[in-house]
Amino acid sequence: MSAGSPVPGREGTAEGTGESTTAGPAETAEATDTAPAPEAAPPGVDLEQVRAFLDRELPGLLRGPLRASLIEGGRSNLTYELSDGTARWVLRRPPLGHVLATAHDMAREHRVISALHPTPVPVPEPLALCTDPAVLGAPFYVMSHVAGTPYRSAGQLAALGPQATRTLLVDLVDTLVAVHAVDPAAVGLADFGRPDGYLERQLRRWAKQLTLSTSRELAGIAELQQRLADALPASPAPTVLHGDYRLDNVLVDADHTIAAVLDWEMSTLGDPLADLGLLVMYTELPELPDAPIRSTRGAPGHPSSAELIERYATRSGRDVASLSWYTAFAFFKLAVIAEGIHYRYGLGQTVGAGFDRIGALVPHLIDSGLTTVRKG
Repeated sequence: MSAGSPVPGREGTAEGTGESTTAGPAETAEATDTAPAPEAAPPGVDLEQVRAFLDRELPGLLRGPLRASLIEGGRSNLTYELSDGTARWVLRRPPLGHVLATAHDMAREHRVISALHPTPVPVPEPLALCTDPAVLGAPFYVMSHVAGTPYRSAGQLAALGPQATRTLLVDLVDTLVAVHAVDPAAVGLADFGRPDGYLERQLRRWAKQLTLSTSRELAGIAELQQRLADALPASPAPTVLHGDYRLDNVLVDADHTIAAVLDWEMSTLGDPLADLGLLVMYTELPELPDAPIRSTRGAPGHPSSAELIERYATRSGRDVASLSWYTAFAFFKLAVIAEGIHYRYGLGQTVGAGFDRIGALVPHLIDSGLTTVRKG
């Protein structure tokens, strides 16, 4: 995988955006005594600081003026496309302002993609990690740009046709099986998490993050948390977890297979069914008009949740009988994440498309979680 994607004449979608992007040729300055004014950077990126860091860590990488643009679509960490006019890269950093201690660990995300890059799991190539908060106000890392398209809606999938949609969703499950097949010790991740008691700790963690990132009453959230606590399943053997595995966290190539799995900020070692439950939850999201997070299950050719679960069970050999618990937990977790974004957006501490509407989704996620966990 190359360190950057060439810009002129190459189309594709950058990480986290649903729109195709084509960059034009690098701008050239006129031969005058006055240098052109630098292009304004989006909030969260200081171009002079980033350039100095890259020149120091990767000498010769940049061949022209550095530009940056915010990639819309991310719902937690901020993702930017960098370009020097001839190639592109991606920068990841935590949200502006309110940041929970463990929720936006850039070094951790960089570590896991570094470990997985040589394996069959498709991830971008990690290029440089900056742990000094003095550079951008928070740690960040830079990785290769991968050409591909993230699909977020049933309409986008419908344009592919039923067969391509089915191929894509089946490969999504197969790629998850590949993630869970990685031997953590063999790739240097033996100490990446504490799998014993993983589910119990997850419930405590997300309950704590809810407390730290909300300023309103949420009916039913306490009941959902308690029902989950009362019915903790016994976990299978631990694996590497993605932590937020869903269709719009992957890039898809022209063959309708996965080009890269993105957004590893929640990865750890733990119960693999947590990833599968999350994927099923995104398939079963409530259909709401103008919702910023929506299911793709209405696309022709889209496999049902039952088909996705069966595919995973067959390919992985794992028992999935208790998956309803994991799906309910996923609704709980997404409710907490969405509430945190709603909280930060209200304080003006994060930016992103749909963030003004994400708070209205939280009660529906709680209701879906309660319905799922009550079914057992």
